[in-house]
Amino acid sequence: METGSTPQWPLLVYILAVFALVSVMVGLSYLLGQRHKEKATGEYFESGILHTGNSQLRFTAHFYLIALFFIIFDLEAAFIIAWAIAFKEVGWLGFWGIFVFIAVLLIVLVYEWRIGALDFAADGKKIIKRMKTLRKSE
Repeated sequence: METGSTPQWPLLVYILAVFALVSVMVGLSYLLGQRHKEKATGEYFESGILHTGNSQLRFTAHFYLIALFFIIFDLEAAFIIAWAIAFKEVGWLGFWGIFVFIAVLLIVLVYEWRIGALDFAADGKKIIKRMKTLRKSE
């Protein structure tokens, strides 16, 4: 169980020790732990407060759109940070590569802005128009 000149037995001992420690901790917790059968034992709670109402909330599509934008721009930031760390090694080719990358990001951002994907607030004119039609129908 040796590869090259590095012995592998310390890794095996470490893995066995971790499994033994976890097994002992879970076993002792099961044996020594308290068991409750009160009414609220199986209920969901947050910060010790029992729930009220339904936990199944409906989210609008804008919520998922915001989450998607966050993931996209978060990954882009990670790429740019990685480029900044390796700036000296990648040279001018890396500079032009990140320039094209940021240019594409800006183009996509402007496109999303122009089609209204970043407009998360309700349109005031639509609300006023809807209110007028509701008042006429009463």
